[in-house]
Amino acid sequence: MTEGPAAVSGKKPFAIGVDLGATTIKAGVVDRKGKILEQARSDTMADKGPDAVLKQMIRTIRDLLSRRAQAGCLGIGIGSPGVVTPDGVVRYPPNFSQWKEVNVLKRLRKAFRLPIFIENDANAAAMGEAVHGVARKYKDFLFVIWGTGVGGGIILDRKIYRGPHGGAGEVGHVTIDYNGPLCNCGSRGCIESFIGQRYLSRRTREILESMPPGKPRSKISELVGGNLDEIEPSIISRAAEEGDLTAIAILQEAGELLGYALASALNILDLRIVVIGGGLSAAPDFVFTAVETGLRSRVLQSIKPGVRVLRSTLGNAAGIVGAASLVR
Repeated sequence: MTEGPAAVSGKKPFAIGVDLGATTIKAGVVDRKGKILEQARSDTMADKGPDAVLKQMIRTIRDLLSRRAQAGCLGIGIGSPGVVTPDGVVRYPPNFSQWKEVNVLKRLRKAFRLPIFIENDANAAAMGEAVHGVARKYKDFLFVIWGTGVGGGIILDRKIYRGPHGGAGEVGHVTIDYNGPLCNCGSRGCIESFIGQRYLSRRTREILESMPPGKPRSKISELVGGNLDEIEPSIISRAAEEGDLTAIAILQEAGELLGYALASALNILDLRIVVIGGGLSAAPDFVFTAVETGLRSRVLQSIKPGVRVLRSTLGNAAGIVGAASLVR
């Protein structure tokens, strides 16, 4: 973020960062150092259609602005799922009902007399890491969100690379097995269909259900009280931290598979640095070791010496901080 009218007026400058998720809108007041000063959240209401989502977002932003002197606001940054065009149209965000192509920028400019910036959510989070996170000293890197699904953002020369049509960075749809599971995108064998939240949870449940009688009970089963439908990656990660061998094996395999997909991306883009964010960025260190092992086993020899896999330092704040960092 840069100096502007807010600094001249004597008000402490800040930006509003908005992380638009399929279930929750998270917004925050962020200072120029990337610190979140205040937060607000609301249900996205994605099943009600785009008009309801936009009204909810506007209400959430107004709630935050009502707590601060608006003269101090440098602008509003928004990270949204889906392809975001240069003129602010959000196209086909996954899990948003009735949403095809909506000009979010135009709608928000009618609501607020402030500079407004909108970007794909993974790209915004990548920029957050570039400006305020673990990637500050790197000009070029690949950012990967690993959680419910697998998304990505590409930073080249400290700028977001969007591709000619705004859709670059979809590392979750790198194919690692053309006969693999059906992905939400309609294709088969995408890395997301192997290591996304839904698959990991299902795979873990199947493994536990197939265990022979008499075998010691997995820590995963204990953590969900025997209800295997409650399994999610955070449970698997916690069980692994407590030494559960089944959980460790599942996460190691997932990490290596992600490494294979990332190797393809690095080979194409000639990159060396990978930053992993999202829910599974909090996974134990051995998972990151597995990612790097898988990556190094598939990446070109010319790239291998410089390869590094880094854990996001912004964690769950990456969406808000990244969106706010668009206001510069």
